[in-house]
Amino acid sequence: MSDRRESPGATGLRGVDLRLGYHGSAVVHGVSLALRAGAVTALVGPNGSGKSTVLRALARLHRVDGGDVQFGDGASARALSVKDFARRVTLLAQSRPVPSGVTVRDVVGYGRHPYRGRWRADDPGGPAAVARSMEVTGVSAMADRPVDELSGGELQRVWLATCLAQDTGVLLLDEPTTFLDLRYQVEILDLVRDLADRHGVAVGVVLHDLDQAAAVADHVVLLRSGRVRAAGTPHEVFTEDNLTETYGIRIEVCADAVTGLLSTRPVGRHTRRQPVLTPSLSEK
Repeated sequence: MSDRRESPGATGLRGVDLRLGYHGSAVVHGVSLALRAGAVTALVGPNGSGKSTVLRALARLHRVDGGDVQFGDGASARALSVKDFARRVTLLAQSRPVPSGVTVRDVVGYGRHPYRGRWRADDPGGPAAVARSMEVTGVSAMADRPVDELSGGELQRVWLATCLAQDTGVLLLDEPTTFLDLRYQVEILDLVRDLADRHGVAVGVVLHDLDQAAAVADHVVLLRSGRVRAAGTPHEVFTEDNLTETYGIRIEVCADAVTGLLSTRPVGRHTRRQPVLTPSLSEK
C-alpha cells in the first residue's frame, strides 16, 4: 500500500434518504450522505443523534427501513452477497472481543475472510495483504505477539490492520480514538488521513471530538435528532450557530491564523474562570 491505488469499491459509498429505527421507533429520518474515494467524511453530533446507526446501516449491519445504500456507480449494496459486499466495505466497530493466545499476524489474517473458500490455503494474495497491512499500521514488529498482551493503542492499530487486510475501497470507523491516549489518537487519525490521501480509500468515521473532525475530515455531516443539521467542509459546518443549536450549549469557534485549522470551545459557567495564583516564596 505504498502507492495510491484503486481498491475494490473505490467509487465510494452513499446513503440515500436513509430511514432507520429500533423496535418500530424511527431514529434516523431521511439522511443522505456520500463517502467519496480519496476523502474522509466525519459524522458528528450529540449522543443519540444517529451517527453510529447510520454508519452501521452503511455497513449493512442495521436494517434499512427506507432509502438505500449504494455504491458511487449507483449499484445497490443490497444486490451483493455478504462475501462480495465484504470485499468492498469494511467496518472497524467501537469494540471487539480480544481473542486469547492468538498472535497479531493471525488476527490481521482474519481480515482475509471474504477471499477464502472452505480452506484457508485458497487465498494466494493473503500473506502479502497481511504483511502490507501490518507495515502500513506499524505493527509488523509485534506480528508474533499475542494480542491479549497489547496496550489499547497497539490493539486498535491491529484491528485497523485487520480492516486493511480486507482490502476494500470503503473503510468505516466508529469512534476509533475512544479510550486512547493522545499519542495513539493522533497516530490513528494520521493513518486514516494516509489511507485517503495515499491509497484512495473512501473513509467514513464517527467522531465525538469536533477538533479531531475538523483536522482530519474533508467533509463533515452534522447530525441532530436523526436528521442532517448541516453538511459540507469543516469551515462550512462548524459555525457557532450550527454547533450551539445542535449541542444545546454555546460553542465558540476560531481558526488558527497560520494553519487555518478550526478549534472549538464549549462555554460553561466556569469556562473563563481566572486561575488562582499561588504566592511565590519571595512574596511570603
